Amino acid sequence: MKTTRILIADDHELFRRGVAAELTQVPGWVVAAEATNGRDAVALAASLRPDIVVLDLTMPELNGLEAARQIVLADPSARILILTAHESQQLVREVLSAGAQGYVLKSDAGRTLITALQALLEGGSFFTSNVARMVLDGYLRSESSEAMPAQTLSAREREIVQLLAEGNSNKDIARVLDISVKTAETHRSNIMRKMEFDSLAELVRYAIRNNIIDP
Repeated sequence: MKTTRILIADDHELFRRGVAAELTQVPGWVVAAEATNGRDAVALAASLRPDIVVLDLTMPELNGLEAARQIVLADPSARILILTAHESQQLVREVLSAGAQGYVLKSDAGRTLITALQALLEGGSFFTSNVARMVLDGYLRSESSEAMPAQTLSAREREIVQLLAEGNSNKDIARVLDISVKTAETHRSNIMRKMEFDSLAELVRYAIRNNIIDP
């Protein structure tokens, strides 16, 4: 029997351990690693190349959406399931655009998680019921007539938005991302200009509204 290796990333330990316990009940499935933030998830995905990655959306340091983008960029064949408490049309669009193949609400996990992972392992996709209806209605294929401000940010700038919203200084950001303090300051200035924010408080409110960080 082929072993299926799964990476789980969620910063809530009890929930993460519960998911791991459920998945390892399936013959041949093993949890290869667990991560508590998106940055570690990206590194583990690169080193372990698991068969499937299960990502929460709201995680410290690097959220699940950005982690999914980086994992797929490094390995376009990666199979990614988003397992989250959050649901919105915007999130679904961004998750699919990032390259994830599945989206399951945590409230549905007990009923659908194993089925969802089996679908992804077979090369398909799986969406929680409300998300499936959005896809069928063609909502996700529609194009907005006005680009969202965040869409003008680079991948590095999106990382820094989260780090700033979490209260990190320019020096902290430079250390986490292995860049100079001057570069971190430049990114911060560009972000504030592109997003048309006058204060860090506005950036924090934006991050909360868009489920980048928890309130």
